[in-house]
Amino acid sequence: MMVSAPDSGRLSADIPARALAWEWAPIVVGLLVLFVPTFWALFNGPWSSEDQAHGPVILLLSLWLLWRGWPAMMAASATRPGSKLGWPLLLIGLLAYILGRSQQINLFELLAFIAVLQAVLLIKQGGAALRMLWFPFFFMLFMIPLPGGLVSLLTMPMKMAVSFVVEHLLFWVGYPIARTGVILQIGQYQLLVADACAGLQTFLTLESLGLLYLNVVRHNSALRNIAIAILIIPISFTANVIRVISLTLITYYFGDAAGQGFLHGFAGMVLFMSALMLILALDTFLQWWVGRRDKPALDTARIA
Repeated sequence: MMVSAPDSGRLSADIPARALAWEWAPIVVGLLVLFVPTFWALFNGPWSSEDQAHGPVILLLSLWLLWRGWPAMMAASATRPGSKLGWPLLLIGLLAYILGRSQQINLFELLAFIAVLQAVLLIKQGGAALRMLWFPFFFMLFMIPLPGGLVSLLTMPMKMAVSFVVEHLLFWVGYPIARTGVILQIGQYQLLVADACAGLQTFLTLESLGLLYLNVVRHNSALRNIAIAILIIPISFTANVIRVISLTLITYYFGDAAGQGFLHGFAGMVLFMSALMLILALDTFLQWWVGRRDKPALDTARIA
């Protein structure tokens, strides 16, 4: 009987993979034990409301970004030692978790989640690994529910500005519309521009969408990246105006029930689709403009 010899190359590749899995398994289990109750409470609490519904999306996208960059990070930090700076950060994260969990402060629990993940990465792989994966951790900040007082303070000017623009645009095209503060009167209907329509969290969600686009696309042109990052703010404002206009017109033509029912959720999709289309249009324009600007320099180089 002939016995085939095992493939030594395959075994050498499998053994480190198994060792790596056993090394990280206790850490993953510990993180799940700590933070599954936190996210369960968020899914059944703040994240179930309309103005915080972006939280789970930000979490999933952040984890996807970590998974996407993990192989390159492991390859780059394989021969580098861990950093002792991770231990004080881990202590701070655990203290924040204890305080947030005991007092039911979502802000502290989510900050603890981010800090503990960073601490584990520092301890295991070192500072270079954390530098390579900085964006997913920064992106996670957008899922944190902000204090109500701060949201109310910053949201009111935004709602006023959106209401002002919507009133003047619709009046300019001939609709019977008037405004008192953040209340729009169109025909026989009154609409309150709520936080979920034009609030701070909505703006932050659209900001995160733009930053995610920049990270995924990764343009080589610094001009395009800087321009898009700056213009995300007016794009977010424009998308909010489009959403409120669509809700106002839905209510005007189909009644209050349609405006507050299924079509209200559809208007939320309009918000993100319009923001994404505006970002793509801006990026396309910048690509054309940068190419047109650089073309004379390329022609001169070819002639030389």
